Amino acid sequence: MPPPSRYTLPIWTALASAGGGALVIAALHMMHRLDIEAAMAGIILVLAAGALIGWGGASGIGLGEDPAAPGGADELSREPPYAALVDALPDPVLLVTGLEPDDPTGRRYVLANPAAREVLNLTSPSGLLVTAIRDPDVLEAVDEALFGQVAASALYDLGGTQERVLKAFAQPLGGEDGGLRTAVLVLRDETDIRRAERTRADFLANASHELRTPLASLSGFIETLRGHARSDEAAREKFLAIMQTQAERMSRLIDDLLSLSRIELNEHIAPAGEMDLALAIMDVLDSLGPLAREGRVTLTSDIPPVGWAVTTGDRDQLVQVVQNLVDNALKYTPPDGGIKVRLRTDLSAAEAVAPVMEDSSRLSLLTPDHGTTRYLVLQVTDSGPGIAREHLPRLTERFYRVEGQKSGARPGTGLGLAIVKHIINRHRGGLAVESVEGSGATFTAYVPMS
Repeated sequence: MPPPSRYTLPIWTALASAGGGALVIAALHMMHRLDIEAAMAGIILVLAAGALIGWGGASGIGLGEDPAAPGGADELSREPPYAALVDALPDPVLLVTGLEPDDPTGRRYVLANPAAREVLNLTSPSGLLVTAIRDPDVLEAVDEALFGQVAASALYDLGGTQERVLKAFAQPLGGEDGGLRTAVLVLRDETDIRRAERTRADFLANASHELRTPLASLSGFIETLRGHARSDEAAREKFLAIMQTQAERMSRLIDDLLSLSRIELNEHIAPAGEMDLALAIMDVLDSLGPLAREGRVTLTSDIPPVGWAVTTGDRDQLVQVVQNLVDNALKYTPPDGGIKVRLRTDLSAAEAVAPVMEDSSRLSLLTPDHGTTRYLVLQVTDSGPGIAREHLPRLTERFYRVEGQKSGARPGTGLGLAIVKHIINRHRGGLAVESVEGSGATFTAYVPMS
């Protein structure tokens, strides 16, 4: 790596000279009065103006001056005068330098603001660029800015269980010193925008597909009632009952689709606030108790005392997780069967998915990114027909139903487990299933303890 005085000081002095103008532009950007392209262009203009008025000469340190010279070491030890400005920006920002296009180890980030260090999981404010970003499209955009001296952009998918999409903007900072070039890389989070676009498309596609059958059924019965069944009282009562069932199914379907869409929009944002999962389970069991008695199903629970199962989460969403899992078990448990709800505390991810049924088929449907966390583990076990191994990977797909299994008098929409998966993913937890054909199934959902 070249000595610091060959590449850091020209950048520092130029940016320091334009600090006031850049601060104003950054403030306008944070207030959403300027978009990212305009803000970056403005900052680069004021940097150029600062360089032209000769701040570097006033500082007493030239481009090639020896750091050991009088005043040089002091300047090098000082924090860059623009560091506070960059740190204040809400978007991740990296200052990147490069020597040769064919030398990837020469591309370094010499400054990363706190937002960049958090998003990219950086432990140092400087280092090799390839250790921070491995996406080839983003690296190519940086190369265009460094060596082509043109602005470039690229999409950057961070991956992981919580999908996150960034737009990377690379902008050259002009000139070079001894072959060293400099560019600024700004990352803009576009996850919300892209989730909203996909959610709208998915909602329209799913609604049009799933509502077609009940609407066709309603239309057919209406036509029949207006025709030859007009005076047939028995047929009229039968058809009206079927129409009511179809209308209720459409209502549940729309409610579930809207709920799933809302959850997906905020899935990448971790919830805040604490809640007691034991209390939530007790509320759900109380509300579903009459339904269980109606179906002659025994509900039992094994829950720790109140205050022992506290997690950081959205109470309404976690109540929905418990309700969907218990309701799903009720649908497939035959009369005189049983359902057990169990909540355990302070377990690792491996302990959370340990088998609870002998000779079972097991599958993790969602695995959290961080395996060192301690978890609250909710398990719902039913005595229904069980699930064949080949169906397990698809259980959380939208509208997927296991063929040949009846779900009682209240057919589901096929969205319950999909909703559970997305809620648990938002809470940075995991989801697993195990089953023995003919002997029931166990669904395990686990979320981090507070």
